Amino acid sequence: MKTQTISEYNQVIHFCKELFKKKTIDYGTSWRILRLPSITDQIFIKAQRIRSIQEKDTQKISDPIADEFVGIINYSLIALMQISLKDDPRLELSYEEIESIYDHWVDATRGLLENKNHDYGEAWRDMRVASMTDIILMKLFRVKQIEDNQGKTIVSEGIEANYQDMINYAVFCLIKLEYHV
Repeated sequence: MKTQTISEYNQVIHFCKELFKKKTIDYGTSWRILRLPSITDQIFIKAQRIRSIQEKDTQKISDPIADEFVGIINYSLIALMQISLKDDPRLELSYEEIESIYDHWVDATRGLLENKNHDYGEAWRDMRVASMTDIILMKLFRVKQIEDNQGKTIVSEGIEANYQDMINYAVFCLIKLEYHV
């Protein structure tokens, strides 16, 4: 089971990374201008669209919700990269330069998944995509609260862990939607 999950996870991330690479070639690292709360809001828009479509059971824009989950993954990785690059004033970085930071966060997030998957016994496989969408939205509200508190928490996990959880739940949704096939 573990090998299957990691294989599916890697396939989803491969799709996400390829899209990220193509967009970086097209747009450069224009996302570097965004402050962290703006990135969080971009993720929120995507998660809210998914929930709206799930609740209405219809949509007027034909873009599939799978694309929004890919956006959640890549914007969460962008947020993590922004955190890593907080002391770097440059707006434009080459893809080769940021690829290693992207890969670092993917590896760390996949490691988190492996540890949690071990303890929870792949419980996510029995969850509904709609429930995981709600969890992503909850994580977003947590991140917004942490941002509003200038990053300070009393007992809660930090902002990075919430972005990583959003990535993992979005990957789970894409696996359940058979996006990895």
